[in-house]
Amino acid sequence: MQRFPLASISFAMAASIGTVHAQSLLELFDAARATDATYQSAKALYDANLAKADQAKAGILPTAGLAAGLNRSFLDNTPSANRAYTTQTIGVSASQPLYRPANWVTYEQGKKSVGLAQAVLTVAEQDLVIRVAQAYFDVLAANDTLVFVRAQKTAVAEQLASAKRNFEVGTSTITDTREAQARFDLVRAQEIAAANDVLVKKVALDTLVSKVNAQPTPLALPVTLPTLQADDVGTWVQQAEANHPGIQQAQIALDVARLETEKAKAGNKPTLDLTAGYGITRSPNGTSSSSTSARTNATTVGLSLNLPLFAGYSIQNRIRETLSLEDKAQADLDAARRSVTQATRTAFYGVVSGLGQVQALEAAESSSQIALDANKLGYQVGVRINIDVLNSQSQLFQTKRDLAQARYSVLVGGLKLRQASGSLKPEDLQAVNALLVR
Repeated sequence: MQRFPLASISFAMAASIGTVHAQSLLELFDAARATDATYQSAKALYDANLAKADQAKAGILPTAGLAAGLNRSFLDNTPSANRAYTTQTIGVSASQPLYRPANWVTYEQGKKSVGLAQAVLTVAEQDLVIRVAQAYFDVLAANDTLVFVRAQKTAVAEQLASAKRNFEVGTSTITDTREAQARFDLVRAQEIAAANDVLVKKVALDTLVSKVNAQPTPLALPVTLPTLQADDVGTWVQQAEANHPGIQQAQIALDVARLETEKAKAGNKPTLDLTAGYGITRSPNGTSSSSTSARTNATTVGLSLNLPLFAGYSIQNRIRETLSLEDKAQADLDAARRSVTQATRTAFYGVVSGLGQVQALEAAESSSQIALDANKLGYQVGVRINIDVLNSQSQLFQTKRDLAQARYSVLVGGLKLRQASGSLKPEDLQAVNALLVR
């Protein structure tokens, strides 16, 4: 009963892997960018913000309108005869703002919002790069774990068979057999968990890239991991402060808040518009004072000045509000800088530590293999017991798994470092993609 689910899972995985063409990291990223709902939502919001920014320009451009009317009037002129007449009107009017400081501030805010929209889209794109890379290497790591567990299972099975043979001929105790059996059962349980983890990670990747049974291309071994372009954390922090889209968003928000204060102060300033109009009024059967037809053409050109005198202290209170919001935006900018600096330092030290772990685990892998060979030889000549061999096998495969995961962590960590410094672009995946099997 215990072997059937594992056999089914293994068969399903083998069948799917054998029938699906492996995709590179760049291929799956392109698929995700075309279909990922989160990224597409951010892109639609970016397009909407661009259109909204263009709306702010309307306040400084001229406006024009056409108006027409038709009226029928009835005149009761007792004791004279009653009379009805028709009045037809049509007119064109236009206005051009000459001095409207609030409108110009709104226009400047609109231009700022374009940069804000671009920063938001950049954040979404960088997040997609990380999500795809993380899901991609999660699948590879889960596959590696399953491979190592199965290899360990084979090795433990051989050791179990050896212990049973030695017990039958009387050269070992039943303890060796029971220890090997216990280790074999444990590895079988680990194999079931590892196979399930592969399926879970593959479902996550399939959902992200909108593909059925996506199959990532593994790393080409031996692999030389890329080193850091700059080995000084201060360089990365300076780059983050200059380029990080989160800081750019906070800076633009501060600029917009300052412009909002200027707009509030403009409430005390006068406005001046240039106005022009042309109208025709026609009465084909007379007016209220005459029974003869009449037509009037009127052209007007003028200036319209509006000077606010008192608005119930609303302008003064609005200025107080915007000044407080300006202080808030400044505090948000300071917080964004501190957060980005901390994230960049954390990412940098994570990559440095990861590279060191890879080197140490590569040495540990070699040492663990030598230790296993020595324990096997010692067991054969009687100076080592079965549990020593089992422990050496477990240590070797655990080291292999940790080494594989450390390599993936370094690759993803390098991308996260670029994200933290604000320099991550989809093109950065090419260097990682070059490390895959071709």
